[in-house]
Amino acid sequence: MFNSLNGTVTGKFPQKIFLDTNGIEWEIMVPDTALDKFPHVGEKAKAYVWLQHTDSAMTLFGFATKEDRDLFFDLNKVDGIGPKSAVKIMSSISRDQLVSALDSGDLAVLSKIPGLGKKTAQKMLLALKGHLTLDENSQTVRSSASSGEFSDVMEALVGMGYDRKMVESAVAKIVGELSSDGSLNNLTQKEKEDTIFRRAILEFAQ
Repeated sequence: MFNSLNGTVTGKFPQKIFLDTNGIEWEIMVPDTALDKFPHVGEKAKAYVWLQHTDSAMTLFGFATKEDRDLFFDLNKVDGIGPKSAVKIMSSISRDQLVSALDSGDLAVLSKIPGLGKKTAQKMLLALKGHLTLDENSQTVRSSASSGEFSDVMEALVGMGYDRKMVESAVAKIVGELSSDGSLNNLTQKEKEDTIFRRAILEFAQ
């Protein structure tokens, strides 16, 4: 079975991309959270894939990273969650947020994931709590974010009633993204904190 596909992105849609590999255009179901991880239409991309073959259809699922695909496999181990349900879950919450919610046993956050429901959320918590980990890069960023530089931002968010682990995960993710694209460059510490605080509020509001 093939592990990945390399080609040119020919289309990006909600929970779907098209990838052309030497004249063969593949329709690949992907989580919405992965869309921004794939390059723009017309650019080269690599998708880590898994093929579901049933009596009635074949569906190709794709992910921008191996870690995302591993998470997809883990979700499929939970009773009541199939491949398409796993993609919907991954479309509604980032990997870091999901790991944080599972680690903290935050059933309220899990139950709010569209289409999941409290009963399945409980099954997910029982099956996956403590079994998922952040990738090395996320752990490094989280450590940096919580080491003191943005502790005031996190304390403010916790003071607003948000779960501390969820705050740490969200701030780490935002700091990583803004650091990667250079958005924090040339900003004062106060401007950095304001930017991260506003992004975190928007993230929690989704």
